[in-house]
Amino acid sequence: MTAYRIILIFTAGLAAGFINVLAGGGSLMTVPLLMFLGLPGAVANGTNRIALIAQSFAATANFRRKGYFDLKFGLLAALPAAAGAVIGSSLAVRCPDELFKKIFTAVIIFFLFTMLLKRKTKKESLVEEIFSGGKKAVIAAVFFCAGIYGGFVQGGIGFIIIAALSALTGFSLIKINSVKVFVIAVYLVPAIAIFAMNGKVDWATGFVLAAGNSAGAILGSSAAVKKGDPFIKEILFVSLAAIAVKLFFF
Repeated sequence: MTAYRIILIFTAGLAAGFINVLAGGGSLMTVPLLMFLGLPGAVANGTNRIALIAQSFAATANFRRKGYFDLKFGLLAALPAAAGAVIGSSLAVRCPDELFKKIFTAVIIFFLFTMLLKRKTKKESLVEEIFSGGKKAVIAAVFFCAGIYGGFVQGGIGFIIIAALSALTGFSLIKINSVKVFVIAVYLVPAIAIFAMNGKVDWATGFVLAAGNSAGAILGSSAAVKKGDPFIKEILFVSLAAIAVKLFFF
């Protein structure tokens, strides 16, 4: 691996880790980058997850240190997601390369449109929310489905989790982000195992990307506790638009 390639992958990981924690969508940049560097779609998909699991555990630890992480609720969402990820990952490793690229392009275009919509954020709740048995069942079902999606594509899963938690809970955006990174960290464990068993992981590239993602995640989780930066979403929108055009037409 050349020095230029290492620097490029690490820098992309740094930016993606930062964006992933604050909003989501970093994989919508890193997976196409890995494909542009010559990795087949399924291998890029699997390799990217090494970085994501490192990033997610680093961000979870940082949120916990700052007092924003709820382990009990995190497990309620993460365990069904892990079960769903087994199904999604099993489908992904069997997906033809050209079909995966088309699906990934469609995912990028979809999230470009959703980013144009303005979202109302909820104020921080001063009372711990208590969920009924029925509400817990709904949360588990939603995250099982989210796990299937995340196991298959991964890109944009952060937006899906944020939307789900915003609709189902009264959590603040900071707490939502703390749950989001934990859920992703947990369901990525079986997902990576499935990709690795099927030879769909480039370990050297994955570890370089992981180093960048972890550093970005620590910076992003610290920034999230203070306040998110709208400028990040503007940069992400422009980047995703360019990637979608390149993937679809070239």
